[in-house]
Amino acid sequence: MQPRASSATPPLRALVTGGASGIGAATAQRLREDGVEVLTADLAAGADFSVDVSDEQSVAALAAACGPVDILVNSAGIIGPNAPVLDTDLASWRKTFAVNADGVFLMCRAFAPGMVERGWGRIVNLASIAAKDGNAGMAAYSSSKAAVIALTKSIGKELAPTGVLVNAVAPAAIETPMNATTDPAVLARSQAMTPMQRFGTAAEIAELIAWLCSDRVSFSTGAVYDASGGRATY
Repeated sequence: MQPRASSATPPLRALVTGGASGIGAATAQRLREDGVEVLTADLAAGADFSVDVSDEQSVAALAAACGPVDILVNSAGIIGPNAPVLDTDLASWRKTFAVNADGVFLMCRAFAPGMVERGWGRIVNLASIAAKDGNAGMAAYSSSKAAVIALTKSIGKELAPTGVLVNAVAPAAIETPMNATTDPAVLARSQAMTPMQRFGTAAEIAELIAWLCSDRVSFSTGAVYDASGGRATY
């Protein structure tokens, strides 16, 4: 483990995308409870910074405005089209990947170098159990979140010697505003597949993320942590 230098070291500084609501907002609150200084970024109102994570220039402007961070939580994401693969248009497919996969890539590329330079950092990327299972009617979302898992594993390996740990969290269906646009049939199927027979809460996911953002995690990188109420099978 590469702990912080001393008790005189300033508080850790975190940036949470998608931080205006849902898992992002719950994570920001939970990290503040640990004494972390938290900045939020989102296209929605209420965040500290406005950012389109799918746009390279918007991410660059965010990096310049907020400065270095020790913790990056990539929670921004969209559901994308609720449609069979054969009825999914290319523009919707690309938009889903642009936000969910390109956004993680651009944010990591912008903020990880500073962490490497300082010799300590934590990056947590939000994937989904859909990345492993593949949800019928949500191929774009499932595929983009699978890309997040592969990207996390690649970056985790690349940064493993640097003191910067990169992990992913794969929730099942969670009670968040984002799922308000999800096909109710898809949500019902997800709940039926969950042994706990309920949706998770944003606070439950935030608890796991907070742990992954801490010094308490020291020998795990490039890993995927399921939060699925027992649904995950691998």
